[in-house]
Amino acid sequence: MKVAIALLLWLGMSLPGMALPSEGEVPEEVLRGEVTVGARSPFDGAPLTAREYAELQVEIERSNQVEAVAPEKLRNLVGLLRLRKFIKTVLPFVPIK
Repeated sequence: MKVAIALLLWLGMSLPGMALPSEGEVPEEVLRGEVTVGARSPFDGAPLTAREYAELQVEIERSNQVEAVAPEKLRNLVGLLRLRKFIKTVLPFVPIK
């Protein structure tokens, strides 16, 4: 019985190493990878070069950024409300109104 358990443990430890590819084998994911040199505009579908597409992505990202314009007092109040919600979630028996 001990020999059978030892054999199963030994086989179980050696099997994960057998699942690895050989050192000279190139993974399929690498072989399928292609470099995109052209793209289409997300607005009108016009063809773009890789450089134009990258510039457009940066421009879109910049236009989507919004600066915080809330007053300090309002941000403080929102922080306190989040803290209250967290405390009520973790400690529901604490009487917080």
